[in-house]
Amino acid sequence: MPESHLNGAYYGPSIPPPSKSYHRHGRGSSCNPCSCLFGCLCKIIFTILIILGVAALVVWLVLRPNKVKFYMTDATLTQFDLSTTNNTLYYDLALNMTIRNPNKRIGIYYDSIEARAMYQGERFASQNLEPFYQGHKNTSTLSPVFKGQSLVLLGDREKSNYNNEKNSGVYEMEVKLYMRIRLKAGRIKTHKIKPKIECDFKVLLESNGRPSSAKFEETRCDLDW
Repeated sequence: MPESHLNGAYYGPSIPPPSKSYHRHGRGSSCNPCSCLFGCLCKIIFTILIILGVAALVVWLVLRPNKVKFYMTDATLTQFDLSTTNNTLYYDLALNMTIRNPNKRIGIYYDSIEARAMYQGERFASQNLEPFYQGHKNTSTLSPVFKGQSLVLLGDREKSNYNNEKNSGVYEMEVKLYMRIRLKAGRIKTHKIKPKIECDFKVLLESNGRPSSAKFEETRCDLDW
């Protein structure tokens, strides 16, 4: 029978079905370059912070830093007159202060010291003191002297306080120290630190006849880092 009369059936080898490919979205080992870089940077920064924290803890455990202590040990006032006509204050004030460094392994460079004398919240004098180095477990002395005259503008309340203190002969004052210091531990020196020291004290005017039994009351100063 001729082939043209066949029913179209194929009697040759079987043909395998076409293979199907599957693609799963959102999975795989590919990494966005920006995400990978950000993750690496985070890990590096985190590692550095841990190392710095451990190093700081080790340094603190080795040095065991203690707070430096400031004291007002003596004050002598021989003149303190406020003119009511031109608001000029005439003053003569001498102070003795001590700085105690209790640390065994830390020295201190006092690169600059400015002492400011204050009355009723107003500055009436200032003096720059000599820079120096303070060794371990050492006590150093500061002796600022304020003498001269300056314009001081006081309100009615402050003037009333001044008159009351003038009658009693005892004045309440304040001295502020503005410093730039560096700490030294072995061969390591820190950057400059700017602490501020405030000392409130009372002083008796000498011209009022200060009795021999009247001693200046030593005052501890406040330290603000």
